[in-house]
Amino acid sequence: MAHTPTSSGGPLLHGPSDPEHDPTASYALEPGYVDALTKRIVSTSGETAEVHSPLNGQPLAHIPQSSDADVAEAFARARVAQEAWARTPLDERAAALLRLHDLILDRQSEIIDLIVWESGKARKHAFDEPMHVALTARYYARNARKHLHTRRHVGVVPVLTRVEVNRLPKGVVGIISPWNYPFTMALCDGLPALLAGNAVVAKPDQQSMLSALLGVELLAEAGFPQDLWQVVAGPGRRIGPQLVGSSDYVCFTGSTATGKVIARGCADRLIGCSLELGGKNPILILRDADLEKAAEGAVRACFSNAGQLCVSTERMFVADQIYDRFMERFVARTQSMSLGASMDWGVDMGTLISQAQLDGVTAHVDEAVAKGARVLAGGRARPDLAPYFFEPTILEGVNPEMACFADETFGPVVSVYRFHDETEAVARANEGQYGLNAAVYSKDGARARALAAQIKCGTVNINEAFGATFASIDSPMGGMRDSGLGRRQGTDGIYRYTEPQSVATQRAIRFAPMFGMSDEHYSKVMTANLRIMKKLGRA
Repeated sequence: MAHTPTSSGGPLLHGPSDPEHDPTASYALEPGYVDALTKRIVSTSGETAEVHSPLNGQPLAHIPQSSDADVAEAFARARVAQEAWARTPLDERAAALLRLHDLILDRQSEIIDLIVWESGKARKHAFDEPMHVALTARYYARNARKHLHTRRHVGVVPVLTRVEVNRLPKGVVGIISPWNYPFTMALCDGLPALLAGNAVVAKPDQQSMLSALLGVELLAEAGFPQDLWQVVAGPGRRIGPQLVGSSDYVCFTGSTATGKVIARGCADRLIGCSLELGGKNPILILRDADLEKAAEGAVRACFSNAGQLCVSTERMFVADQIYDRFMERFVARTQSMSLGASMDWGVDMGTLISQAQLDGVTAHVDEAVAKGARVLAGGRARPDLAPYFFEPTILEGVNPEMACFADETFGPVVSVYRFHDETEAVARANEGQYGLNAAVYSKDGARARALAAQIKCGTVNINEAFGATFASIDSPMGGMRDSGLGRRQGTDGIYRYTEPQSVATQRAIRFAPMFGMSDEHYSKVMTANLRIMKKLGRA
């Protein structure tokens, strides 16, 4: 795709501006660039939906909307492409992922520009997205044979029974991705699906379509067949049911309420689904924590992407013995953060993405303060920085009467609590119905890991906010309880898109009476065989 580069190498043009009053006024997306991206949406309805940049409210694009017929057409194309793709040798599929890895690194400035312009996040947080997708592509390419080649298993009769297990693709995978990480979430779940021989029909969130569509362009440039990854657009309540009703497997990232609706739709059709849902993630600062390291990590845990991160921290439990000293450092680091809406490096936290997000965050903070919570840092909207900007906020004295005590805020707000002993801290961390991510800070790694095993979360990071688990692609990532089911990444992340098929070959004997045996004699021989196998240590 031809585009006009800027200083960062991306698809932005510079025009008249007054940076002193509006540092984003100089940015605009090239119309031809947007048109080329949106042509990848399957849409014949003629309807469009306008989206705006949260940096300054400027219109970004008119997104074509998909009709029911368009969704049906997307699945029809995907099914034809999938049949041919499933016959493509595994090594060729893996090679395409490695080419994608290099393309992402080569064009990361362009990718980051578009993410920031579309989501409003700080550039350093946007950088995480191409890095994560590149890691995912490389991991699955390098481990393709490990995960997908036919494997020998133990047969019932040694030597005479040979068993192999094949991994067959599900078919067409439906992926519904959120707006908060528009490049990562649009692509990372689909890459193992492609490697396993599936096709994808994707519905990215309306607010972040362009980043997802750039990912589809890169897939095509890497050599994946054009029809293998289809994109549809429209409100989830309108096209979501048809997507669920047409898929062979559904992968969803979003709210718990919507996830339950999708799970019911999949259950009605007896198809599988993986759901990464909400969280009210805890962080435990133990009495022996390195205070400076913990304070730095806590800032990232709470305020990365303005708290619009499924694994970000919203509840902080700090040991009595260090509470005052830690909070002094944490509050100071929070108050010294560089805030802004900018395409440039150097910003510590960007803006919320929409008025709806701002309204939700404001309501949580205002209600908590009205009921007695104390604001230690932040606590207010900053329209002088961007239309939907809200300061990084630390609350003390939050109690169960306040919505932000148990409900997910999904913004730059954390509630801080003292604890007396670590058993109490774990019990409080496990309160509620969520169980996505947690963190523990301690100089005693063994003790921290022992505590981690007691926390009901799908991932727990020791002396790190969330990056250690999220970036370790070989390990599973997902939630417990109301935070979802299924896992992305690692073996779980690709096996969910396959059907295991057992093929057993029997030699010499049959599983029925032979050599003139009666049924009774046969049963005695088989019983004796079971006893012998146990004595020999067989599983």
